[in-house]
Amino acid sequence: MKKMFALLLAVLMVAALFTGCGKSSENVLTVATSPDFAPMEFCDVSKTGQDQYVGFDIMLAKYIADELGMELEILPMSFDSCPTAVTSGKATLAISGFSWMEDRAANYNLSDYYYAGDNETEQVIITLKDKEGQFASVDDFAGMKIGAQNASLQEQLCQEQLPGAEIVTIGDLSTALMQLKKGDFDFIAVAKGQADVFLSNDPDVALSGFEFDVDPKYVGNLVILKKGDDEMTEKVNAILAKAEAAGLYAEWYEEAEILAGSKDAQEISYDDNGSVAAD
Repeated sequence: MKKMFALLLAVLMVAALFTGCGKSSENVLTVATSPDFAPMEFCDVSKTGQDQYVGFDIMLAKYIADELGMELEILPMSFDSCPTAVTSGKATLAISGFSWMEDRAANYNLSDYYYAGDNETEQVIITLKDKEGQFASVDDFAGMKIGAQNASLQEQLCQEQLPGAEIVTIGDLSTALMQLKKGDFDFIAVAKGQADVFLSNDPDVALSGFEFDVDPKYVGNLVILKKGDDEMTEKVNAILAKAEAAGLYAEWYEEAEILAGSKDAQEISYDDNGSVAAD
């Protein structure tokens, strides 16, 4: 009997050892993001795996995971698929430069605001260099085509403030400039932080001269969580408050802007399965 007990104990110890070698899903924080939006989330192509995803939101995701005592797993996908991943349970959080929107508030738990520089405070329209500064009023955009990312704040602002324009839905921002140069549309509506990255990397692009009127409820970003996940929402809010009190937002944004200017920085679009999307 003693020998049988000893053998059973040994088997259990070995099983425990092998179990410990793998990841426990309960200790992994899965975060959905669309890494085509510098300086918030983009890729450092000199790196591989999880380390290749960089930017303000990635720093925030790592901070949240560390504070929760969890291992971070980034799930790259298209921007409009990130909230869906939370609903389905594929991801616990969606962190990808999300602004407050009425439909998001109705269908998800939303965190408190966090602030990444002036990235959401200023929303602008960019165009090709030969049109620089020539489109500053609402009337100037009548009949013009404006590209805006699907389900984004920019798309909503175009609908609300530029009723005479034709909105062309953009799947991702990594190919938007190519589409602009091809003539698929005349302008792109983007956050000022993204515009700064575009302008610094491409001499053929310029500001149109127009800036959206941004309601205060849109000037911050927030984390999207599954509807009813109140416990995690409270934890995330406490962590956001801690980060803000420590003055980390300004540090992260400054670092993200530097990273966005690196030769290794690329905005890469992914499909819903986590594969690099074809152009």
